[in-house]
Amino acid sequence: MKLRKVTAATAVVLALATALTACGSDDKSDGGSSGGKTIKIGIKFDQPGLGQKTPNGYTGFDVDVATYVAKQLGYDKDHIEWKESKSADRETMLQRGDVDFIAATYSITPEREAKVDFAGPYLLAHQDVLLRADEKGIGEPKDLNSKKLCSVTGSTSAQNVHDKLAPKANLKEYPTYSACLTGLQNKAIDALTTDDSILAGYASQAAFKGKFKLGGFKMTNENYGIGVKKGSDLKAKINSALEKMVSDGSWQKAVDANFGPANYKNEPAPKIGNIVK
Repeated sequence: MKLRKVTAATAVVLALATALTACGSDDKSDGGSSGGKTIKIGIKFDQPGLGQKTPNGYTGFDVDVATYVAKQLGYDKDHIEWKESKSADRETMLQRGDVDFIAATYSITPEREAKVDFAGPYLLAHQDVLLRADEKGIGEPKDLNSKKLCSVTGSTSAQNVHDKLAPKANLKEYPTYSACLTGLQNKAIDALTTDDSILAGYASQAAFKGKFKLGGFKMTNENYGIGVKKGSDLKAKINSALEKMVSDGSWQKAVDANFGPANYKNEPAPKIGNIVK
């Protein structure tokens, strides 16, 4: 009889333990600050000021935006798994489910919208040029005629300027933006072209502080969006998070922190769904 009582009591304890374990599992499935699941976010790893992997973690405007959005979705910093999203891989990563969303200087275009959905835009950038701080002979795009114009190998930015604005520009292709910056600093080239946000990020590095300036030419409109898988309900949730980020001042704070040293004259925060052609 005594053995039976012990066995029955043990059974009660085990049942309670099982119930508590189940409750704990349910709490963790919520993810985010409650602990448990992670969210996978795609960013660039090699763009200073936007998305950069450093020995101390991840930094940049896209990182700040993604971190804020993740927080609104219920995930704190410790529950973010950062994934490198190179330009050519972004649609595939979303379609395969390798990431939950991507914030990586991801311009919204009709071709991309056919494959993935976009929240945002969260930044309106423009193709521009970066010049030496003491440059006085280049005040508008046509002044790039006969000048050495650099962009990275495979980019269409320099070719766009050559074809549409300065047909006599002397195009130079370097393997990286950092190489272009060194060439600009050493006067091997006269100007570097790509999105103004990317240029501002590079120019904001401590090693280049005060050495470069943006031309302010605004040659194209680049609407940066957050990519999600086609049909994902995350789009609406991310849009709400972006609207809050703008309204509470966090968006402008992130702009100033990441682009301020280059005197980047950013456009106001774009309205959700407003794509500037």
